Amino acid sequence: MALYIILALIIFIGCIGIWYVNNYSHADASANALLNGTENVSVEKVDNGLFLDGPGNGSALIFYPGAKIEYTSYLPLFMDLANDGVDCFIVEMPGNLAFLGGNSADSIIGNDNYSYDEWYISGHSLGGVMASSYAVTHKDEINGLILLASYPVDDLGNMPVLSIYGSNDNTLNKETYDESKSLMDNNLTE
Repeated sequence: MALYIILALIIFIGCIGIWYVNNYSHADASANALLNGTENVSVEKVDNGLFLDGPGNGSALIFYPGAKIEYTSYLPLFMDLANDGVDCFIVEMPGNLAFLGGNSADSIIGNDNYSYDEWYISGHSLGGVMASSYAVTHKDEINGLILLASYPVDDLGNMPVLSIYGSNDNTLNKETYDESKSLMDNNLTE
């Protein structure tokens, strides 16, 4: 009897896990329309996400999406950045959870097909936490960090940080954000 209870519990937990991973915010039609690129920016599906190749070739940004948000949802934002000269990589995270792919930037920066003078990393919400952790352990490769409604959990030292959040953001824990400012105080722009 105990074996049946354990088996039922395992099946139940497995079903909850499958439901949780598959229940996420999907990209809308306007984001999906950009999958074919624009006149100035090509969009290429790469091993771990999308590569937005614009007119620039000196700097690139790697973006970690927020938890349970489809990576293609961010296309409108990063198409504009790529069009302005910063090539962008939007990482597709396993299960749409950035903590399952915290070192995803390794395969991009280490790829011989991409040669940039400056690398930046960015993330939204949980993706920002993971991007900041990556930046801390790769200070020689990363030139700056951009946080969207997020905060670091480790000291970033002198790394330049741009932090963007909404004044009416009801998701970002503002108290935790304020406490984390000491981890990015040396070079923070809000």
